[in-house]
Amino acid sequence: MVGTLAAALENARRLLAANPVKAEEQAREILKAAPKDGEAWVILGAALADQGRPREAVVALLRGTQINPRHAQAWRILGDQFTLLGDAKAADAAYGRHLEASVNDPELMAAAAALCDNRLAIAERKLRDFLMQNPTDVAAIRMLAELGARLGRYEDAEKLLARALELAPGFDMARHNYAAVLQRQNKLSEALSQAGMLLERAPQNPGYRNLKAAILARMGENDQAAEIYAGMLKQYPEQPKAWMSYGHTLKTIGRRDESIAAYRKSIAQMPWLGESWWSLANLKTFRFSPEEIAQMRAQLERPDLSDEDRLHLEFALGKALEDEGEYAKSFDCYAKANAIRRAQLGYDAGEVSDLVRRLKHVCTPEFFRARQGSGAAAPDPIFIVGLPRSGSTLIEQILASHSAVEGTMELPEILSIVRRLGGRKKQGEISAYPEILRDLPFDEFRKLGEEYLERTRVYRKLGRPFFIDKMPNNLFHVGLIRLMLPAARVIDARRHPLGCGFSCFKQHFARGQGFAYSLEDIGRYYADYVDLMAHYDSVLPGAVHRVVYERLVESPEAEIRRLLAYCGLPFEDGCLRFYENNRAVRTASSEQVRTPIFADGIGQWRHFEPWLGPLKKALGPALEALAPDHPA
Repeated sequence: MVGTLAAALENARRLLAANPVKAEEQAREILKAAPKDGEAWVILGAALADQGRPREAVVALLRGTQINPRHAQAWRILGDQFTLLGDAKAADAAYGRHLEASVNDPELMAAAAALCDNRLAIAERKLRDFLMQNPTDVAAIRMLAELGARLGRYEDAEKLLARALELAPGFDMARHNYAAVLQRQNKLSEALSQAGMLLERAPQNPGYRNLKAAILARMGENDQAAEIYAGMLKQYPEQPKAWMSYGHTLKTIGRRDESIAAYRKSIAQMPWLGESWWSLANLKTFRFSPEEIAQMRAQLERPDLSDEDRLHLEFALGKALEDEGEYAKSFDCYAKANAIRRAQLGYDAGEVSDLVRRLKHVCTPEFFRARQGSGAAAPDPIFIVGLPRSGSTLIEQILASHSAVEGTMELPEILSIVRRLGGRKKQGEISAYPEILRDLPFDEFRKLGEEYLERTRVYRKLGRPFFIDKMPNNLFHVGLIRLMLPAARVIDARRHPLGCGFSCFKQHFARGQGFAYSLEDIGRYYADYVDLMAHYDSVLPGAVHRVVYERLVESPEAEIRRLLAYCGLPFEDGCLRFYENNRAVRTASSEQVRTPIFADGIGQWRHFEPWLGPLKKALGPALEALAPDHPA
């Protein structure tokens, strides 16, 4: 019997590589005779996974790991299946168990257990001690890299993973981690190359295909990304988060109805996935049905709902109730969502105020006069700065409708340069920026400008002389931009503080806008922004062109002509018909900028004025930041 069972298992393993359906049949036959054989359960799980049946695969793999908790491959496949199903917490736990099961050295096993339990300080100490004695152990190097990535030390993780792959080029899990770390640092060409190498070895692997599609979308290659998602989801349809990502890509390229269908497919597979509900709400022009509103409310009653899903659902339900005119209930949803997100972030408004104070101290007229003539001469970039939800996407769409200008997206390159100059490794440390600007050699500003131009080249597809970078947070770095790229244009997109502030409050941002989850924080941030821009107006007269959203809506042609004149561009009628431009748009306003300018959005905050006292108080004098003859 033992010999017969071993032969049957070996045959099932051979079938797994060539014919997963036959492997499934063989595994099920074995389990009829030996229902407690862990290896047969793992083979069954792997065969189901290869057929794109992740829910069934998880059941089989969990059974296999219960019988044999040291089955490393089972834990790895289980992690992959949980990832496809969108259960990040369960996936992380499974990958952690994979690490434990993959190593035999007691010291490394202890480090893996600490990493699995998120005891990072203990794991780091054990891994560093182990690597002192075993510097070429690739499993330990990869674990230390994963720890670094969890702590946000992406450069360290990148170096460690590059070393692991130098030692073991076939270590695919390390290569997958390497591609993800490169992507996180916006080294997109390098990340795409690594994803390509993974797909050469496993062309049907859905995780690798997801990775490549995500990288392509970040690069602005949305049509290619959509094609990959479509093919993968046809073959492996049970992927709620992949359906959501597919919806994002379809939305970006203007395929609205298809994006809605993709989001709904995601929700059908995982009704509690708050991000998919929010993605529908974030279309702005979408309206939920009464049945969908009831569905969201039912999901919010779940006691096991994660904070992440809850806050997304609250934001989405807030939008749905606002559309229904139920403003008190809508505000209550927005407030609950923001409270959850703010608690997660630990945002400190004082840090922004302190940065503004330091910037004003460094960026004096004398400072700029002493560095006149520095920087790269290219006039290519047009920066749009300000707060989110200020009309910046509309301005970008207008400019990108000009034959000489290409719209890209919110590019992170300036922020990456600032982080590097600041040298801050973790939250709480004091950054060397902006004071370090005083010590940079004159020629360094030219090098930084050339670096920015080179790193942004990947986003430029049309060969036009000018391109737009609309990262709103660049508002703090106007001084650095003028030193790096003195011929670049900078546009300040400004909107009434209550209209802009409340619009931020009801928007969930993917990352980078920690101020937006409290009315008090929003008010302080807006006040600091107005203060800093006034300072730049003073020390760099005429360098920044301001577009006030309300004036643009009131007198579009006059404001568009002023805008083009500032950019040194001849007037083109296409800029008035910006809504006919079918370019990809990634931001929350992607649907709105595909319609003509309407005044409907102005003053929507007034429905919520009874609850905006904290915002008004925090704004202080900035509440009058717009001229009184242009009210919201």
